[in-house]
Amino acid sequence: MTDSWSNSAHNASHEFGIDLHLDRKGPGLRTGLIEALREAVRTGRLTPGTRLPPSRSLAADLGIARNTVADAYAELVAEGWLVAKQGSGTRVAQRAEPRKTSPAGPPANLARSRATYSMLTGTPNLAEFPRKQWLTAARRAVTAAPHEAFGIGDALGRMELRTVLADYLARARGVYAAPERVVICSGFRHGLTLMAQVLRARQVRAVSVESYGLDIYRDLLTSTGLRVPPLYVDEHGTRTEDLAGMRGVGAVLMTPAHQFPTGIALRPDRRAVAVDWARSTGGLILEDDYDGEFRYDRQPVGALQGLDPERVVYLGTSSKSLAPGLRLAWMVLPEDLVPEIAAAKGHADWMSSSLEQLTLAEFIASGSYDRHVRAMRLRYRRRRDQLVAALARTAPSVHVTGMAAGLHALLELPRGTERSVVQAAARRGLAVEGMSAFRYETADSGWRLPEQDALVVNYASPSDSAWAGALDALCAVMP
Repeated sequence: MTDSWSNSAHNASHEFGIDLHLDRKGPGLRTGLIEALREAVRTGRLTPGTRLPPSRSLAADLGIARNTVADAYAELVAEGWLVAKQGSGTRVAQRAEPRKTSPAGPPANLARSRATYSMLTGTPNLAEFPRKQWLTAARRAVTAAPHEAFGIGDALGRMELRTVLADYLARARGVYAAPERVVICSGFRHGLTLMAQVLRARQVRAVSVESYGLDIYRDLLTSTGLRVPPLYVDEHGTRTEDLAGMRGVGAVLMTPAHQFPTGIALRPDRRAVAVDWARSTGGLILEDDYDGEFRYDRQPVGALQGLDPERVVYLGTSSKSLAPGLRLAWMVLPEDLVPEIAAAKGHADWMSSSLEQLTLAEFIASGSYDRHVRAMRLRYRRRRDQLVAALARTAPSVHVTGMAAGLHALLELPRGTERSVVQAAARRGLAVEGMSAFRYETADSGWRLPEQDALVVNYASPSDSAWAGALDALCAVMP
């Protein structure tokens, strides 16, 4: 017979009270307690160095005599399972750590060797996350937070964050963003999922996507039952003029300010064509402004949303400007979409932490966000220039494009060499992606870009200590 014992940290009368669950084994209280403690240590549930409750506290919580606990502790100390020192209490002995058996082999997904360096897209330089400033903002936000902020919260997100975002996006990205139109999400994918649900409810059957982009977003849309016909990309950006001939398409997902991964800014006439298509058909443009803050050699390209706030859904995120681990993103919606998105999200905000939202609001309002973005813009530009200079010395035939903005560059390769270069980089411990990883497989090769061999290189992500090694490995594998 096995009984469960638990003591509780909630009993304030017991000093050093901790939660401790024990499965009593064997006859008698003393024997059962000893075996339960041995089993907890043996299986690793109580790890070496863990401090156990004082005998008085544990006895009171388990409803047994204090001497029973003291005797059990003494026996396990004698056996070497526990150690007891004056002033330090009773702890699990270091040498009591259970033996770990070697598995037959690593799981399949871990069998590949880990890369020493990574230039994969998707993250900024995480080592430069502004920890001190974020902590300062968090302290201020929590101190000033109203009591209701510790509840579940409004489905649209905290009004404090929606208000400062509206001001920031209007100032920095040219977005028309009244707070009532802003919805907070737990990442871009969350926002796109909500949009897909609303589009399906509106009887939309197809959302066009750029012929280069992330397959996870295409898969997300198709998983909701939407078709995703490709909209081709050429040297001038996305061919928005093709939208007019695409039957049954009710929305288009685009990266107009900095097409991913080609790095091309959508030409002004094509921006106008996209908006005209949306107005004439009642369609929607889903604008992914994933790295809109980072511009280097050209004037900032404002958000497409500013051309028609009633036909463009603006989606932004903190994943490139700060860190993807924050899980904070936002949508700026046409007015008539707000109730539908709110309904899709639910009657409360179950996804995004209110405290993280308040912290980001304080971080932006204090000017820390602007200062961080400006500082990282300078750092990333220096990285980009170092990349270009190193390639000019070691691989002058490699043409670098898409580098006027963002966190990555496109390294054009001779036809037929992309796969071998990616493999050679892996052998040198460098993880990097080829252009083919982002190509929409159903898109035929009507233009130069769909057949282009290239590397998509994230020069922002390596830490300062890893940057030189990553750059050397990259240059060494260039054809």
